[in-house]
Amino acid sequence: MPPLVYVCVRPQAGAAAGEYESFRAAMRRDDLAQLDLVREPLPDDVFDRYAGFVVGGSPFNVTDPESTKNDVQRRVEADLERIAARAAAGTTAGMFTCYGIGIVTRMLGGEVTRAYPEDTGPTTVTLTAEAGSDPVFGGLANSFTALTAHKEGAGAVPEGATLLATNEDCPVQAYRVGDRLYATQFHPEPTGRAFTQRMAIYRDDGYFDARDYDLIAGRVLAASVTEPARLLHAFARHVDR
Repeated sequence: MPPLVYVCVRPQAGAAAGEYESFRAAMRRDDLAQLDLVREPLPDDVFDRYAGFVVGGSPFNVTDPESTKNDVQRRVEADLERIAARAAAGTTAGMFTCYGIGIVTRMLGGEVTRAYPEDTGPTTVTLTAEAGSDPVFGGLANSFTALTAHKEGAGAVPEGATLLATNEDCPVQAYRVGDRLYATQFHPEPTGRAFTQRMAIYRDDGYFDARDYDLIAGRVLAASVTEPARLLHAFARHVDR
């Protein structure tokens, strides 16, 4: 079976390298391939080469004014929509995280809005009743801690999607489309240590007050974030099946 592939959409090479290692460890896949959409377009044969895609986060925002998006961001968004459309149709599998949930939501005709940002750090995520029978979310605790840092979110569950996880600050935390496409607003891949290293890279990008780095990092390191990694491992097994 072709391997799973990590899809990088981060211009910052250090953040991308750390994110890849986090996905590889959480999914328990030493053979996890890499595809960097910032530096190369989606290959024509990509859906023959890989059984499934895991899409990382990005400092890009779907809601950025079109006039401010450069050619790379526009191409990245178009290529991600191609992957999402194939996963929605059931011809591949996809797990889109953070920035990626905005791509999927827009592709499905839903609203992406700046009304539901979340502060950098740990948050509590609660599963819906529908998550209990889901092949990926079904084995998780009903409520768990995850890590977030985002400026936008889905305004509502897109038509045709099943809400799987929620919380008060950002009600659309995760959903499924069909049985092959998943999207999460929270970051499922990093350990606390890996997240603080990413925070250091983005400390001046407006996600948090740079002066509060040590305070926020302390909260992150004190949080238990075991369930999100179990989610990614379950997704990898789901793709295998």
